[in-house]
Amino acid sequence: MTTIAERAAAAAGRTEPATASAEDAAPAEEFTPAPDPMADYEPGDDDPEMVPVHLAWLRVRREIRAIGKGEEYNERGTRYNFRGTDTVVQYFGPVTLRHGVNVLPVRTETSYGTKQTKSGGTMRECSVTVTWHIMGPTGDVLELQTAGEALDTSDKSTTKAQTVALRNLLLNGGLIPTGDRDPDADRIERGIEAPARSAESYRDEILDKKTSAARIQQIGYEVSNARMLQSKVQNETGEWETLASLGPRIYNERTGGGQ
Repeated sequence: MTTIAERAAAAAGRTEPATASAEDAAPAEEFTPAPDPMADYEPGDDDPEMVPVHLAWLRVRREIRAIGKGEEYNERGTRYNFRGTDTVVQYFGPVTLRHGVNVLPVRTETSYGTKQTKSGGTMRECSVTVTWHIMGPTGDVLELQTAGEALDTSDKSTTKAQTVALRNLLLNGGLIPTGDRDPDADRIERGIEAPARSAESYRDEILDKKTSAARIQQIGYEVSNARMLQSKVQNETGEWETLASLGPRIYNERTGGGQ
């Protein structure tokens, strides 16, 4: 049976090109999956373990138990202790590197305003919301958002606000306490007083070979806040030594003199 188009073409002395059938169609190209970037991976001596990002981040948190408020702001009649971004990054930097974790800003949203100072000057105010990717050793990510605010009389309000957002990410995303003594630690709750750690328990943790150098530093903050630096304990050789001496000595041994 011919179609109307074919009959009209025949009457005009033309030949309508035949329609290709499914059998005559060119074979489809074979599907080639994208190459796996980890297929030829061979771990090196210093490479982190290839674990999912949530496990790698958990290992980072295990090593960074506390960061004390070791810096002081004392200007314009205001005085308080705080944890600066540089200090926080110094803690997180080597630990994230060891576990193959990258912290990357992927989107920054900003808004600006101005504030008048008491002297009549103008300060530029910046508020930022930063979207971060915490990337694990295998390339998978956790996506988080933090905010930051800052004032500056020059052109640094954006940088300062982003720095605050980074500090908030590391401290809040890592649930990092200060290590300060709980102000309620001396209160009696339901007839039971909360027990404090003993000098011997700190000694045992410092001498434990599984305790990281970063954790030994944090123990120093905790011991200082608990006013236990001069507490004497028996060290690994059975001699009496203060915690103020034991912690730094073991830290230097573990890190090769801090180099």
